[in-house]
Amino acid sequence: MDPNITIIVLVGLIIGLVKGGIGGPIAGAFILPMLSQTMTVPQAVGISLPLLMVGDVFALRFYWREWDVALLKLMLPSAVVGIVMGTLLLVSLPDQVLRYLLGMFTLGVIAYKLLSDSLKQVQYTSRPWHGYFAGWSSGFTSALANLGGPPITAYLLLQKLQPVAFIGTLTLFFAIVNVLKLPGFLAADIIDLPQLVRIAWVIPVIPLGVWFGRRIIDRLPRVLFERFMMGLLLVAALLLFLG
Repeated sequence: MDPNITIIVLVGLIIGLVKGGIGGPIAGAFILPMLSQTMTVPQAVGISLPLLMVGDVFALRFYWREWDVALLKLMLPSAVVGIVMGTLLLVSLPDQVLRYLLGMFTLGVIAYKLLSDSLKQVQYTSRPWHGYFAGWSSGFTSALANLGGPPITAYLLLQKLQPVAFIGTLTLFFAIVNVLKLPGFLAADIIDLPQLVRIAWVIPVIPLGVWFGRRIIDRLPRVLFERFMMGLLLVAALLLFLG
């Protein structure tokens, strides 16, 4: 099988699994490093955005109205600023620089995961600027490298939300962020429409991944899955630095 086809199938499946609730920022962070092995970073970001938006549609179906509106209102305005800044950098920086940045962001996801469990035990007093910063940093890294998960996830962990509200808020936040990224990406010609049409056959894999994720989320040994994904992320980061 063509390795490019294998990568596209895996990306579609991982997007579905992430939107179905498995892996979170750990699995999601693997999408762009995988794609960037066969194309430039801007191309990979552009191609993955419409696929993520397909996943958002199915994820919203599962978590409809389970979000925290107050937190979304706090985070989204600054996320718009981050999206604009991230998009401008994406179109202006050389591909090799973007690969180094992506490698550092990927290592940051690993560090986040190693520290995230301790966030649940932190004695924390919420401040509005925390939400502004989380929204900005998530919008920025999402536009630049589709890696907006760790900042917003860390912030929401500190809010001590109920699990369904946590996932629902995360789901709607990124559904909105991805829609907001689309006009800038189209205007900057980041999305290669002919290439997107060529890989459109992978779209049915995404809802399959969402369904599969929802089915096994309570059965999969999560620690084993996360350790496996962290190992893959480390390899992906090293390949980006070496590429």
